[in-house]
Amino acid sequence: MSITVNKKAFHDYFVEEKYEAGLALQGWEVKAIRAGRMNIKESYVVIKGGEIFLIGMHITPLLAASTHVSPDPTRTRKLLLHDTEIMKLIGKVERAGYALIPLDLHYKNGRIKLEVGLAKGKKQHDKRNDEQEKDWKREKEQILKEKQR
Repeated sequence: MSITVNKKAFHDYFVEEKYEAGLALQGWEVKAIRAGRMNIKESYVVIKGGEIFLIGMHITPLLAASTHVSPDPTRTRKLLLHDTEIMKLIGKVERAGYALIPLDLHYKNGRIKLEVGLAKGKKQHDKRNDEQEKDWKREKEQILKEKQR
């Protein structure tokens, strides 16, 4: 079950591979995510010291959060992946010029997971071509509907 989707990522990047990663979250963050108070639109994934981190994901703390915890809405969160996946991602990002993009935050077996995409950036002309294809599909569907009437 999807919590939130980063639609901007599919507009700005060609997503070639997808990986599912766990998130190292604090208790107040889990409660806020379950309440739907987060945003992954401006976030990105970084590799530091052989580990993968999510930067810029905003989680708005609930008002009923614990008083002994001082919540930081945009703190850096560690992503949990297998070592083989991390090594593969490090190699592709460093050598082939790929970027790691957060695509989707969802539940799996009661746990919160993040889908990370291995992607290459689109140029401006690629974005225009995608828009033209979407427009053409929309027009084609409208024409087919009119013919059926």
